[in-house]
Amino acid sequence: MSGRPLDVLEASLGERVMVRLKSGDEFAGELAGYDQHMNLVLEVAADGADGADSDDEAETESPAAEPVEDTTIIRGDNVVSITP
Repeated sequence: MSGRPLDVLEASLGERVMVRLKSGDEFAGELAGYDQHMNLVLEVAADGADGADSDDEAETESPAAEPVEDTTIIRGDNVVSITP
């Protein structure tokens, strides 16, 4: 995997990611899309899609992460980090 940010996002499409915002809020969900400004589209990650229970996985990554409900669009200017 290349170290370029958009290449990492491309490789993470359809995968569960955690997004941390400037406000300190965190969201966990499936990366459904992105653009050149790093605006993100997150959807609810299906349980067991990767063989693991996504609820347990989210708690392990960060207990404060809010699960995405339906579809959430996050403006790229607000993103501090994206963890694949």
